Amino acid sequence: MSWAGLRAAGLSIGLAALVASPGWAAERLVIKVGPLRQVIALRDLETFAQTGEVSPSLRLYQRFLSPQVQLALQQRLELDPQMSDRMIEDVLASANGEIFTNALARIAPNLTIPQLQAAIRLAASQADGLSLLDILRAVPQETLEIDLSAAIALASQLNLSNLESRSLSGVLEQELKVEPTSLSTLPPSDLDPTAQGQNNRVLQRTLSFRDVDRQRVIPVEVHWTRNPRGPLVVLSHGFGADRYFLDYLAQHLASHGLTVVSVEHPGSNVQALLNLPVDPELAESPSRLLPATEFLDRPRDVSFVLDQLAQLDQRSFFYGGVFNTEDVTLIGHSLGGYTGLALAGATLDVRSLQSFCQDIQPLGVSPADWLQCAAVDLPEQVADLSDDRIKQVMAMNPLVGKLFGEAGLSAVTVPTLILTGTQDSVTPPLNQQLVPFEQLSGPKYLLAVIGGTHLSVGDPSNINQALTELPFIAELRGDETANLRQLLKGVSLSFALQRSPEAEQYRPFLSAAYVQSFSTPTLPLRLAEALPASVQSWLKIMARLTADTLSPSLVSRLAALGYLNALESRQQWQKAIAVHLQVSQVVTVLRLSLPVMIGR
Repeated sequence: MSWAGLRAAGLSIGLAALVASPGWAAERLVIKVGPLRQVIALRDLETFAQTGEVSPSLRLYQRFLSPQVQLALQQRLELDPQMSDRMIEDVLASANGEIFTNALARIAPNLTIPQLQAAIRLAASQADGLSLLDILRAVPQETLEIDLSAAIALASQLNLSNLESRSLSGVLEQELKVEPTSLSTLPPSDLDPTAQGQNNRVLQRTLSFRDVDRQRVIPVEVHWTRNPRGPLVVLSHGFGADRYFLDYLAQHLASHGLTVVSVEHPGSNVQALLNLPVDPELAESPSRLLPATEFLDRPRDVSFVLDQLAQLDQRSFFYGGVFNTEDVTLIGHSLGGYTGLALAGATLDVRSLQSFCQDIQPLGVSPADWLQCAAVDLPEQVADLSDDRIKQVMAMNPLVGKLFGEAGLSAVTVPTLILTGTQDSVTPPLNQQLVPFEQLSGPKYLLAVIGGTHLSVGDPSNINQALTELPFIAELRGDETANLRQLLKGVSLSFALQRSPEAEQYRPFLSAAYVQSFSTPTLPLRLAEALPASVQSWLKIMARLTADTLSPSLVSRLAALGYLNALESRQQWQKAIAVHLQVSQVVTVLRLSLPVMIGR
């Protein structure tokens, strides 16, 4: 079961029990909320499962009975009847299967683990595939008791980052919006950094470098032209991806004469993920999924590749003058964003992770929070991985969390652009991008993709389309993010060329007005060099509420969320007042007599 499958199951596990069908001997469910108990008729629940309609008796639970939950309940896993027994046994024996059944047992306390496992086996034998509803129908109990407090607690832990992001979307969209008058200052159209460059003869070659000391072979994809200019651009992919994840950017930048080297990190690429064996201890130790050494090896991969490229640049007739390794702009996504920030001067310091990661479970936190805990197993608790050849960093949806200790990114003084997607449920904006952005000491930009998800910046031809169809970690489709990718072509080129004599010519393309001009109704885009004062206040409130704990309590986060909701509501009120004033002016004009109107 994948990360997305686990989270979808965790979120809907309590509500799945609310939509059982008449296969039960009884026609009721007992919902327990603390000392209170409520009996609910199955026919009302069946109506919701089939039509989405929430009856009066279910309105107490309407907040949780969302279309996304209904969709998750309708999804079925198609199993080959000849293989289903073996597949289910493998899943139940795995750590993910244990997490699944343990979570369901907490929510349905009158069911034992063996009963749940038996129900899963029985449900899997059905001809039309396996679903959560099938599992519940197969439970041999006349009455199913649901501990709604446990279900809500689990759902709250999983959903709180999403609730924060949803409120944050409205605040960032409004407070970073530039007025229409500012759009008149857009750069002249005779220079378009999003258009393909004049160097149509882009060369591409795959190279591999062997680091004998670390026993590591590092493949790289090189894109260049015969007349290179500007800095060397290095691309670093995220966990479970490869060197082609940002291929559209590599091709575009190279067409403008920049040499681009896309590094593939062998310990955390897609192949490493595919090669993982079934491991019953996976949930107990994130480093079994992501080796702890990757937090050291990834930055060292880049430094090693730069050393090898410098030698090629000096000694090879074919590559002579191609690699400007003393002036590097690094563009990284997710774990690649961490890689760039570590190289730019942020010191890896995992000492504070020890308490945060104690007894952590993947269902209770975001994927980023769980994956960072892999670093706890490092023999080096503090490591300086900086490389002064890195002159600029563009970190998109970076994984930061607590990896850099209390100092955070304060040691990063090079120009840095951080991209955040407000609907990114893998690396949620608050701890992974906004707090780190505030810590940066040098020139900085925040590119906010309102409604953007974790993979929105990726090359659609190199992203598994199934990832765009998951209900709780849903990713936007390629056609929905086309404008964002077009913008990133222009922004990445303009950002990289700030290290060239053409810096002034391309600086206007790093403006709020230019970025906003690429917005669509479903994907507003914003750029700022500082967070809005209201968001800064929210971050300070979060810091005060969690000052005495490494892991904020649910109550603290809800209190801070209340403040954020108030900010969002203020924006809505301001918009409503503005509309009211406009309407009032129109009514005033219409009430004027015709001669007065003509005279004016």
